[in-house]
Amino acid sequence: MRRRDREVTDVNDIQSIIDKCDVVRIAINDDTYPYIIPVNFGYELNGDKLTLFFHSSTEGYKHKVIEKNNHASFEMDCSHMLMPPINEFVCTASMAYESVIGQGIILTVGDSEKEKTLGKILEHYNIHGGKFNPVSLQNTKVYKIEVQSFTAKRRKNER
Repeated sequence: MRRRDREVTDVNDIQSIIDKCDVVRIAINDDTYPYIIPVNFGYELNGDKLTLFFHSSTEGYKHKVIEKNNHASFEMDCSHMLMPPINEFVCTASMAYESVIGQGIILTVGDSEKEKTLGKILEHYNIHGGKFNPVSLQNTKVYKIEVQSFTAKRRKNER
């Protein structure tokens, strides 16, 4: 990380950043171009072990790409705030933000864990409990990303 002064290392602070993020962008490789997918997500953070969860329909291009190469990068960000120029030079404008980026391996969640994992996704959006429609469950594929490495950054609005 180039800007070590912006690095966030405390696991509680990292969890706070993840909690504020609404979307994680997952980049997978289709051999010609990276393919980026913005998805709703849930997660588990145990110490420095992070696992992300996301779901989709059972059909589509991303499934083919993941089956071919399940290595992924991801990015999530939040707390955006424009910091206007501090003098007559417009190039001094900047942006406050918080972010987490990393890499991991995408795995399919088995049917026996599907409801529990979907519950984790819903919990991230403050939806707790309830029932799942059996037809919807059948038509939903659930993935987890076993994160191999990640970093977090924060730039505070210092103006």
